[in-house]
Amino acid sequence: NGREYRMTKTFQITLKDNQPIVIKDSGQYVVEIVESGAHAEIQGAFATKNNEQIDIEIFIVHKVPHTTANTTLKGVANDSSRIRFLGRIIIEPGCGDTNSFLEDRILLLSDKAKAEAIPELEILADDVKCSHAATISNIPKEHLFYLQSRGLSRQESEQLIVEGFLDL
Repeated sequence: NGREYRMTKTFQITLKDNQPIVIKDSGQYVVEIVESGAHAEIQGAFATKNNEQIDIEIFIVHKVPHTTANTTLKGVANDSSRIRFLGRIIIEPGCGDTNSFLEDRILLLSDKAKAEAIPELEILADDVKCSHAATISNIPKEHLFYLQSRGLSRQESEQLIVEGFLDL
């Protein structure tokens, strides 16, 4: 696809893995759930400014039945920065009784900031529960108005909203 990544990382999740996978940098990530009963928790939160770019491609692959995964990626783009999240849940054949969710949320703080959220499902088995959610939005004016009417400046209001948004 012509993209160059600073990092390509693969994780294999078993029953003993109970710490979340925290994504901190652009790159391509493959999370393979390889043991029945295992759960993958994947998180990433990013704030960009100036001309920075974040480009995440993540593939959550259920390789055995009876597995679960929850993926949450959040981004805040300011100035002329760019955020791109591509996430794909893959349920391999014969991997029923699987539950997987992918959530991409991006907040734009500037008219020049750009964002792309591309959630995908590739389901090759029966008896699965898979879903995704993706939003790209600005801070609602009502939220800023509410905080400013309580004595906060516009900058303080925006900062408080961004902190709350990025909290995992």
